[in-house]
Order: sequence, then C-alpha cells, then structure tokens
Amino acid sequence: MLGIVAAVAVAVAGAALAWFLLREPPIPAHEPVAEDFGTALGTGELADFPVTTETSVVPEKQYDAVFADLLESTEFEVSLAETTPVVEADDGTASFTATYAWAWPFTEDEAWEYTTDVEFTYPGADGREPGVWQAAWSPAVLAPELESGERLAVERVDPRRADIVGAGGKTIVTERDVLTVGVDKSRVDASRWSATARTLAELLDFGDEATDDLVARTEAAGERAFVQAIVIRVSDPDYDRQALEETPGVLLIPGTRALAPTADFARPILGTTGEATAEIIEESDGRVEAGDVVGLSGLQAAYDEQLAGTPGIRVTAAKEDGDDEPRELWAKEAKDGEPVELTLDVAMQQHAEQVLADAGEDSPSAIVAVDATTGGVLAAASGEGSQGYNTAMLGQYPPGSTFKIASALGMLRNGLTPDSTVSCPEQIVVGKEFDNVDGYPADALGDVPFRTAFAHSCNTAMVGQHELVSQQDLHDAAASLGLGLEASRLGAAGYLGEVPADDISEADHAASFIGQARVLASPLAMATVAASVAGGSTVSPVLVVTDETEDGEAPSGTLEEDEAATLRELMGGVVEEGSAQEALAGVTGVVGAKTGSAEGNDGRTNVWMVAIKGDIGVAVFVEDGDFGSTTAGPIMRDFLTGG
Repeated sequence: MLGIVAAVAVAVAGAALAWFLLREPPIPAHEPVAEDFGTALGTGELADFPVTTETSVVPEKQYDAVFADLLESTEFEVSLAETTPVVEADDGTASFTATYAWAWPFTEDEAWEYTTDVEFTYPGADGREPGVWQAAWSPAVLAPELESGERLAVERVDPRRADIVGAGGKTIVTERDVLTVGVDKSRVDASRWSATARTLAELLDFGDEATDDLVARTEAAGERAFVQAIVIRVSDPDYDRQALEETPGVLLIPGTRALAPTADFARPILGTTGEATAEIIEESDGRVEAGDVVGLSGLQAAYDEQLAGTPGIRVTAAKEDGDDEPRELWAKEAKDGEPVELTLDVAMQQHAEQVLADAGEDSPSAIVAVDATTGGVLAAASGEGSQGYNTAMLGQYPPGSTFKIASALGMLRNGLTPDSTVSCPEQIVVGKEFDNVDGYPADALGDVPFRTAFAHSCNTAMVGQHELVSQQDLHDAAASLGLGLEASRLGAAGYLGEVPADDISEADHAASFIGQARVLASPLAMATVAASVAGGSTVSPVLVVTDETEDGEAPSGTLEEDEAATLRELMGGVVEEGSAQEALAGVTGVVGAKTGSAEGNDGRTNVWMVAIKGDIGVAVFVEDGDFGSTTAGPIMRDFLTGG
C-alpha cells in the first residue's frame, strides 16, 4: 500500500514538473513598457523599440522629419497619461492602449497640449521564451490625426504695431508706405557690385562714411544677396525715385513702417524703429526675434512692448510636396499693440519745429510749450543745431535771468513787494563782482521799485538780496514752480533742473539769484516754471498719458494763487516796459515774459526767454546767442504769433 502511494506521488510530481517546464510564459507587465515608450517619444530614440508598421517607414526618421521645425522653436514634454487594462485573447495574444500627454510650451503662458493613443499588442510566447509588447506605429502617434507624409510647422503671426497719437487723438506715428532701397547683387554682374553701391550712395546723398559702409557690406554679402541701404517714404520728395528705379542692380521693395508725419517730426522724442539688434534680441527674453522691427530709441524703444503687441503662433500640418493649404492644428491669436497717447499738439509741434528751422541757429536750440491746466507738454521741439539730441527735454544749462522768477518768489516770501525799493548799482561784490548786462538802461539804476529792477533784469538788485533770501529759500521757491523736481508724471526721459539747497559758497549763493553757479534747467523745466505762474499752482509736466499720469498725485509744491498773481504782474512789466518789450510788442494774449542769458560751456552765451500766453507757458532757448531779448526774443515772437 505504501508503495502504491509513493508511486502515485512520484507520478503527480512528475506531471507538475512537466507542466511547469512546458507551460507558456506569462504575459510581461504592460505598465513598464508604456513608460519606456513614453521615454522614447521624448528623446526620439525609437530605433530599438519594438514597433509594428503598415508601411516601410522608419519611425525614428519619421519622428525627426515631423518634429524638425517645432524642435527649432521650443522644447517639449511627453508623459504617460493612462493605460487601459490588458485584454487577453484565447490564442495567447494580448493588447492594451496607452495615452500620452504632449505639451509644447511656445510661450511662458501658452502651450500646445494634446494627447495621442498608441495601441500595444502582445503576439504571444515564442516557444518557452516570453514575447515582447509591440507598439503600433503611425504618424498619429506624434500628433492628432497626422497623416503619412505630413510635417508639422510652427509659424509666428506678427501683430500690428500700434500708433502713437497726440492731443485730441490725432495720429502721429502710424504704418506708412515705404520703400526699402538697396543693392540686389543678383541683378548685376559681379564686376559691378561695388560700383553699383557707390552709385546708389551718390543718389541717396550719402556721406563718405556711409558710402564706404554700403560698399563694404555689399562686397561682403552673398552672391545673390540684397543689401539694404535705406528705408524711404514713398512720398518723400528728397529722393529721385525714377533715377533709383532705372539704376541697374538697385532694387526698391515696397512695405510699411511705423513713421511720424515727417522724417523730422519730434524725432528726438519719438525715436526710431528698425530691425532688432543682437543686443535687443538677447535682452528681450524671447519676446523679440531676429528680423523683428522694434523701437531703437526714444518713446518707440521705451514703449516698444506696448506698441509691438504679442505675436501669435500657428501650428500646421502639411505634406512636403503637396499643394493643399496647410492644416491648422493649433493657434494662439496675435495681440495687436496698444497705442501710446501723447499730449503733443501736432500743429503746435510742427509750428515750433518750423520756427526753429527758419531761425537757422547753428547751435542747439529748443521751444517747449506746457499747458498750465493739465501739465500737458504741447510742443517740445529741438532745432537742427541739436543734431538729433533732445535739447528741449534733456538739455542742462544755467537758466540765467529767467531764474529770477524763482528768485522773485523767494523775495516775496521774505517780505518784499513789487513796490518795495531795492538798490540796483552798476556793480556789487558778494564773493566776487557781479555786473549788469551791457546796455542796461541808466534810468533803471539806483534805488528803484522792485518791479522796475525785475522788468529790466537788474542783476545787482537780485544779488543784493542774498542775505534776505537763503539758499534753501531759493530751492523751495524753485520747487514751488516745478523746477528741480522729479519728472515723475512725464512718462518719458526728462530733466526738470537742479537748485542746490545748501553746501554752497557765498559767491555761488549770490550767483544763484541770477540763475548761474550750480543752478541748472532744461527748456522743459523753464516752460514748466512759466506754466506754474500761469496756472497759479505747481505744474508737473506730462507727455505720455497713462493711468499713472492721469491719476497721479499733484506735485508737492506750495505755490499759492496770490503769489502767482504777483509773479504774473512782475512778468507783465517785462513786456510792457522791460527787456521783452521790443521783442513781444503787439503780440496779443501775452500775460508776461522774462528774458535771460548765462555763461555757458566753452564761453558760449546761453540765451533764454520764457513767456505766458493765455494758460500756456513757453520757453525758448539757444545755446549760443547774444541776449535773450535779441536772439531768443524773435523766435518767441514767431512762435506766439503763428501756428
């Protein structure tokens, strides 16, 4: 009996061993396989992964071809999102589906996100060796509904650059028709490339340096290159368009560019646009790409991001040799730029520029007009002698006797009145000798009313009050008129002057009364002084209208209306009987004025005139002149009587 039991046991064990040795291997776990395939999709290393295909396509090569354009634009992420349960068939095969999540972050805030499904099959065991899972390959593994032969492409959709507008919403800078002029090397024999560049430079009236640069760039460019020389307005009369078009090898390409009404209109303020430099591209953190037109200077550069808007992105699929329109898979709409609003009055700015052009000053010059009610800068023109520099808003010069408006306020606050008697000698010594200007009227010397000394701009009378009015008093009086404050509401680069409050020598303190020593101002600052007097309260100038400038706090100046009224009275005397009488005689609407001259750089005499007409404060400045009355005066007259 024991032998029978033992035999049965041996037989069962043998059968079990035979089953174990001959059984079909189990189906491998599917989750690790799905994870590994996701990793392969992320790297593109698909060569060693088991796949099934319906064609002879090589998955790794198709992967590279489909994604080539996208991978030049951004990196991407792909991850396993989920898998379905494994379905086993009676014949030992099995299948499951894996879903992969893709994300292409084209910007910080926008990404093209989608999922694709991949079918995995298990063909069964190979004898006693376990089989391997295989992924069913098709183009749709890479992008939704992608077809064989299609390639993905990413396009940048450019937004429209916004306008710069002036007072009343009048357009200043907008897209205008232009011609890009240059040498097309493919249109002329190689032996004529340099000669063509020189001919073009001559037609464009280039100087020697610009000519040599164009020739050098032409020689260095490729055999079929277009070498840009200049961008001109279609309507620009300064260029012989017919001659340009008839010159062999010269090409004119039509297009548009954000431009002001004329080439010179407020150019130092508005700035220019052009193709982005390498430095701009690097500093933009991806916002700007090669070939983009951006602001290069002035407000165009300062507000470039607002004006430029946000590019859109479009992902398409198309067959490489197909004629069909690309199929859009995803898009982010471009956001057009937002306009920049300025307070500039277009007609007044043009008039100011024309007045300066007619004056023909060789040295830097400027006209600035500020609205006393709003603080809006209505005009800020810099003359041709400024050579493109924004003298109107950034110039730093001693204001000379125009500063006597602030000195007078300091004296009024220390007890003087227009009728107070002051001494106006020919000379006075306070740390050094001070004189009156050449030609100062003899009948205004001696003990005279303060209004007379102010009207005729008596230096010695003002310096004589150095003990009555401290340097801090002068600083505070100037600040009450907007001089020396931060240009916090301007919205652009601007300088409102500087008046030291202390740590100053006796001679410099005395010189401060007549706007010299360490006192500095810009034409913008002195127009602000005149506007403050006109409006009866401290003006903080505004050029760019923003929420901050519209809602910003008024300056902390302490100018009172009764003080401003007295200053207007004193400035009125300058026009009625004083140093501005001849220049502004007969000009209607003038409330008052003040002339000035100062020792400037390189021995030049900086000349000034400020005036009030209605509720507008105006400053005229010329870096190298004779007197405020004779050099700046006629310019002021032309500005106030025209436009």
